[in-house]
This record gives sequence, structure tokens and C-alpha cells, in this order.
Amino acid sequence: MGEYWNVITPTHIVALTISSLDYAAVHEVWVLERVTERTWGRGVTLVPSRDVVLPDSLGGGIAIAHAKDLAITVTPAGDGAVWRLHAAIPGASFDITVTRLAGHDCLAVVVPWSARRFQYTVKDVVLPASGTITTDGTAHDVPPGSWAVLDHGRGRWPYDVAWNWGAGAGTLDDGRTIGLQVGGRWTDGTGATENGVVIAGVLHKISVPVRWRYDLAPPLEPWRVTGGGLDATFTPFSDKRSSTNLGVLSSRTDQCFGEWSGAFAWTDASGAHDLAFAGLAGFAEDVHNRW
Repeated sequence: MGEYWNVITPTHIVALTISSLDYAAVHEVWVLERVTERTWGRGVTLVPSRDVVLPDSLGGGIAIAHAKDLAITVTPAGDGAVWRLHAAIPGASFDITVTRLAGHDCLAVVVPWSARRFQYTVKDVVLPASGTITTDGTAHDVPPGSWAVLDHGRGRWPYDVAWNWGAGAGTLDDGRTIGLQVGGRWTDGTGATENGVVIAGVLHKISVPVRWRYDLAPPLEPWRVTGGGLDATFTPFSDKRSSTNLGVLSSRTDQCFGEWSGAFAWTDASGAHDLAFAGLAGFAEDVHNRW
């Protein structure tokens, strides 16, 4: 089980991970300075799992991770309407407040692999963020137009699993917010999907699998995600590539950051709709884990 938060600002991208796999705890804090592409990062794996606190449910309490040269605290308030993200590693830290506006929908699904293996996941996108990011002693404001993404998960995973995940956030020309949430591979064959578009706080669920097309050999070439009324292109500018091999525990991640553009068509009680979007700040990733 774990918590992942990502915040994209005009000048920086930050992320934190708190996770406990029963036999190991895996945590990370990462900061990217967008203009220079300089990064600060610290990831730790603790075997056995220790010095980690995760509430049983979303917003059920404070999440905490401590290790050498790493400290993370995620504090919910206001019945999940406000989250404070605090993380510190050598050379970098951030103190960011994330707000869920009243009536804002999130996507929550249970993915059933078997009677004993399942994952409950909450993907919450296009969340306004504010606060401060500090690198090498210099403080940087998190200004309006900065967006946070949450991935909250609880369950029992298969030992070997691969997935795609993508998210984006921005504002349409008419002032409405738009958030994109797409996934793939890990839900195949389960009857569940984690795909949807959040427009002005309202979730439009895509209940069919989407098709991902990309090539990791040149990961900074455009990615395409289509299906269920969505036709989206992701144009990356940076690839956060990481790998870990501890024998029984291994992982490989390509998480690319960039912008989403495209169109989304859907039908609801008021009729048929077709919406074009561009310039959504976000990411797309390809992950393979053995844990």
C-alpha cells in the first residue's frame, strides 16, 4: 500500500512516495528544476519495512516516512479538502498545500485479479497547489496554475506487474478546469479501468480500456492514448528513468513529463459533447515491478 503525490509548477516538478510492501518500505522524494533540468532526489528501500505510517483509508490520518536523509509527512485536514505535503532530502525540500474544491470528483476503483489479489486505487487529478519549494537554500513559490495529482492505493498486488499511467491538468479557454487520468496493462482482463476526464470538477468515466502507443527507445517522441471517446497526444520534454534490482525486489520506470493535447467526446443526459484541449501539464509512464 502507498501514497504518491506529484506537483507540477511552471518552474519545478516535485514528487513523493510513501509505500509499505509488508516485507519492505520504499520511499522517494524527487525535485526537478524545469529550466536547467537539474534534479535533486533520494530514494530508499528498507528491509524489513519500518519507520513508516500509512492510514488504512484515504484521509484517515497522517502518512509518515523516515529514513537516513529523507523525511516525508502528508497531513490531511478538513475531511480531505486540504492536504499538506512536506518532504526534505539533502539540498531540497518542499512544503505544499493541496486543495480539493467542494464537489470535485475523483476516480476510485477496485481492480480484482483474483479472490486474494486486488487493488483499491484512488486517482485524483487537477488539484490546485500552493506553497514553497526550496533548493540549495533558495525558496521558490508554488504559484497559481500549479497542479497536484494523487495516487492512493491499498491492496495485495501480484508479484510481477506492469502498467501505464498518465495524468494531466490545466484550464480550458472558457476558464473551466480539465484533468486527464488514463491507465493500462495492469487492469487488463479484470473488467475494471482507471480512465476518465474531469471537467470543471465532474468526472466523465471511460469504462473501456484505452490503447497506448509509444516507443521507449526514443521516449521523448510523442505518445498516443486513444479509446472511449478520448484521442490524446502526450509530448514529453523530460524522462525520469530509474531502476532497482535487489533480487526478489526489482523495478524499472520511465516517467516522462510534458504536455497533453487532443479531444474528448462523450454523451450525457444533456446530449453529445466534443471538447478539444491543449497544454495540459502532466506525465505518462511505463513501469515494470517485481515486488
